[in-house]
Amino acid sequence: MTGYLTLARDATGEVEDRGSRFLCTLRRVDDEAEARALVTSLRREHWDARHHCSAFVLGPTGAVQRSSDDGEPAGTAGAPMLDVLRGAEVSDVAAVVTRWFGGTLLGAGGLVRAYGDAVRAALAGAGTLRRSLLTELALDLDHSDAGRVEGELRARGVVVLDVAYDARVRLLLAASPDEVDRLVEVVAAATAGAAVPVPVGERWVDRSG
Repeated sequence: MTGYLTLARDATGEVEDRGSRFLCTLRRVDDEAEARALVTSLRREHWDARHHCSAFVLGPTGAVQRSSDDGEPAGTAGAPMLDVLRGAEVSDVAAVVTRWFGGTLLGAGGLVRAYGDAVRAALAGAGTLRRSLLTELALDLDHSDAGRVEGELRARGVVVLDVAYDARVRLLLAASPDEVDRLVEVVAAATAGAAVPVPVGERWVDRSG
C-alpha cells in the first residue's frame, strides 16, 4: 500500500425529510480516539438532538471500520453511513450525523436514505486528496551551495520536507519509491555529483495531484 484517498478539508452536509433534520459533520482524524472524541464533542454541542450516529474508516488500507446507530433501529444509520465512506474509498475519516426528530417516523428505508444522503452531501463539500507513502532522503550540503541546490531541486518538482542548518545544511527530501532513482539523478545533476541523498525513513505525505 503506497497511497490512499482522504478528505481534502473538513465539511458538513445537511438533508431534511418530513421535518427531521440530519446534519453530517465530516472530519479527518488520525485514530479511533480522535473519532470518538468528535462524537462526544458534537453530543455536547448539539445537546438538543435525539441521535448522533457515526461511522469511521481508519488506516492506509481502511482496516479499522466502526459504526453506531446510537438508538436508531439496527442497520438504519451507522451501516449506510459506513457504506457511503467505503464507496468513496476514503480513509482516516469520521462521519457523525446528528438528527433532530421532526415528529414523523420515516421507516427503515427513509432512515437509510437520509443518513446516507447526509454523508454524501458532506463528502461533496470535502473533496479528496491522495496521501502517498514517500521515501525520505537526507542530503547534506555546504552552506555555500545549499540555497542554489534547494532552488534547483524545487524547480524540478522535488519535494523538500525540511531544511536544517548546522555545521552543514541538511535537506530532507521525499519521493515515491519508484521516483527515488530519478531523484538521485536530479541531485547528481544539481551538485555535479558532489552529493548523494541517503534514505532515512518513510512518511505519509498529502499530495494534491
